[in-house]
Amino acid sequence: MKRVLVTGASGFIGGHSLPHLVARGFEVHAAGYRRVPLNGDGVRWHRGDLLDKANISDLLAEVAPTHLLHFAWYAEPGKYQESEANLRWCKAGIDLVRAFAASGGQRAVFAGTCFEYDLADGYCIETVTPCVPTTRYGASKLALAQMVTSSPPVETSMAWARIFHLYGPHEHRRRLVSSVILSLLQGEPARCTHGRQVRDFTHVDDVASAFVSILDSGVEGIVNIGSGMPVTIRAVVSAIAESIGAPELIDFGAIAAGLNDPPILIPNVSRLRDEVGWTPRWTLKDGLAHTIDWWRTRTASSVEA
Repeated sequence: MKRVLVTGASGFIGGHSLPHLVARGFEVHAAGYRRVPLNGDGVRWHRGDLLDKANISDLLAEVAPTHLLHFAWYAEPGKYQESEANLRWCKAGIDLVRAFAASGGQRAVFAGTCFEYDLADGYCIETVTPCVPTTRYGASKLALAQMVTSSPPVETSMAWARIFHLYGPHEHRRRLVSSVILSLLQGEPARCTHGRQVRDFTHVDDVASAFVSILDSGVEGIVNIGSGMPVTIRAVVSAIAESIGAPELIDFGAIAAGLNDPPILIPNVSRLRDEVGWTPRWTLKDGLAHTIDWWRTRTASSVEA
């Protein structure tokens, strides 16, 4: 039996990973800190505080997982990049790695970030691009990544998957794709930067699927997660506006690009494609349409209520 513990299971990516794990035959145990859903759909829920070392031990003893998929981290938009909470979550990750290995865990995959890389390079290759994080978030993730990949516990297989840019249902309303969709659905201007930045946007369901594929493989070390199809932010925003029928509401250049907003930030996905054997299911067009429909339904329900 493959028994997996998913941390951050009620979060953006974690929640989307659960049906993929069930479909691959895992016995799925999901951990959440606050209110947790009722058990169902092949998922058993557990309440736990991963910032409490004793609670980590109790959770692992209760579940006895063979596999671990670790998403839990502080991610409040506008705050997470420089928050001191990153330091606490780095320590919690170290405690979790050690406790999981000590409990007999066989295979673990951890969620990393593109912000670990030197953003000046632009095109990020796992074994080539240097890591020069410029934020507490990136530095804390990198510190945990180095432990996971450079000195992993004996007899425990480890991989570290670096996420680039994603979007989709349940995304925080302050992030780019969601904020543009919501503004346009409400008939309000969407204020953007110049939009010439090149990024790799991947639907969250595909990101979750990629994590599960990595977990169910033997691939170790750093793996980039992305669609492999670079696009400008201007093209993404324009596609949203075209789909909704409100191109006149897009205000490019209304916001200055940030100092740490590189012109190009995209992943090489050769390891993900060739070693893991994963390719995306969602095209950008279909993924954006799906996300717009989700937000349209959600906003309509709010108005009716």
